[in-house]
Amino acid sequence: MRRTAKTTFTAFLAAFLLLAMALPVQAGSPRLSPNERRVLKQYAIDTWQSFVAMVDPVTGLPADNVSAEGVRAGYTSPTNIGMYIWSTLAARDLQIIKPREARDRIGKALDTLATMERHTPSGQFYNWYDPATGAKLTSWPPTGDPVYPFLSSVDNGWLASALIMITNAVPQSRDRAQAIVDGMDFGCYYDPNARGPDFGAGLLRGGFWRVGEAPPGGWPIGDYCNMGEQVAYTGHHYGTFNTEPRIASYIGIAMGQIPPEHYFAMWRTFPATCDWGWHEMAPQGETHTYLGIEVYEGHYTYRGMDIVPSWGGSMFEALMPALVVPEEEWGRESWAINHPLYVRAQIEHGLEEAEYDYWGFSPSNNPEGGYREFGVDPLGMDPAGYTSDLERTTVDYGFADPSGVGYCPGREPQPLPEQYGQGVVTPHASFLALEFAPDEALENLANLQRDFESYSWGGFFDAVNVSNGDVSEYYLALDQGMIMASIGNALRNDRLQHYFTHGEVQNVLAPIIEMEQFTAGD
Repeated sequence: MRRTAKTTFTAFLAAFLLLAMALPVQAGSPRLSPNERRVLKQYAIDTWQSFVAMVDPVTGLPADNVSAEGVRAGYTSPTNIGMYIWSTLAARDLQIIKPREARDRIGKALDTLATMERHTPSGQFYNWYDPATGAKLTSWPPTGDPVYPFLSSVDNGWLASALIMITNAVPQSRDRAQAIVDGMDFGCYYDPNARGPDFGAGLLRGGFWRVGEAPPGGWPIGDYCNMGEQVAYTGHHYGTFNTEPRIASYIGIAMGQIPPEHYFAMWRTFPATCDWGWHEMAPQGETHTYLGIEVYEGHYTYRGMDIVPSWGGSMFEALMPALVVPEEEWGRESWAINHPLYVRAQIEHGLEEAEYDYWGFSPSNNPEGGYREFGVDPLGMDPAGYTSDLERTTVDYGFADPSGVGYCPGREPQPLPEQYGQGVVTPHASFLALEFAPDEALENLANLQRDFESYSWGGFFDAVNVSNGDVSEYYLALDQGMIMASIGNALRNDRLQHYFTHGEVQNVLAPIIEMEQFTAGD
């Protein structure tokens, strides 16, 4: 059952509302009322405090997370650093901090980045560092377990996105940020033969290790970008289109390191054939050709909505890239249709299908401990599914034989769940929905704040078990960064998007995204 609000929280809420009424209104989305903007501003003020607590005062690097008691984690990543930079820009633009403080914070982070060990031939950063020293981690704190120094395409993509923002938003730091970006070659992840030598475009590997530093396993060895060094690549590619790794694809294409045809090489859904009958459900769609690449424009159908799925069905896979790339503006016949439907599907799952009374499912801390993927199973291509509850309740709609004679062997539809278990909701998912369903997102956040002990000095805690009221009392740099960026875009006319896309990024990417037509709709 739900926890009831304490008397002290009631007093806090009253003080919060009084303060919100006194805050100046920022220019932003005309769909937001003045009161909604004031509430969002207060969320941003409090969320920013979590970053203040996460950042090491010497190095200027954020920890991966900070506890409710203010204890910082002993590790950080390129993504965490990128989220801190995003958030610093948002805090400046929302007048939470002065421009000089923002410059100082970003300058200190850049100073440390310049000294951190990188993979020199590719210019890529390793995945884990000590935020107190900037040193590459070779053992995991506090257990001491060995760390295999990994170069991640998606993590470097999020860091590079923040560095590109600096070049357009902080003139005093432009040259230093640009120098780091110029040294990063995303073509080193690009396997041109991932879909066969005759397909016409390839995919990105998840990442690589230096030879001799990889974990045990038969990893493929190669050098995709002529860096002059053979590396050990991950066994998998990022082949699913509607997922967060597309930020690395966007940057690599914009920088001329990856051919634009790669955008159309990723699967919207896997094919509708029994040979591919293992994925979540049978898609429907049609084949289009862009830049000489044949694209199966497939979709899944969920609760009457035709949606291009993500891999796991989570919110951040689908919508995190849209924080910096105006996909819905450039892709009028693709993302502009799919993003709102994806949000609506998450809402309907939480409120109507699972009957949690709350919604917003995305990877986050688990209130029971650790970190876990959460999502809406039918919105993801992964047959195991990211689920919305702790019990991992999945659905199986079956996989229809494309010849129309029945179902593929072993993929007959299974009965739908009679009920769902303990739902876990993460607030950052609601913030990601602000652009597409602002009223619903703000109502959901207000309900989470009212009904659970989910809000404190650093804003919303990372996740809530909405069945028993358990809360993961941590602030994660990744999730807090998405919150700050969402609010910054909502209140400042998508300014963070403009920082990223100004200039060559828009010139290169917009025409590519504009040409596609999804088969999504309702």
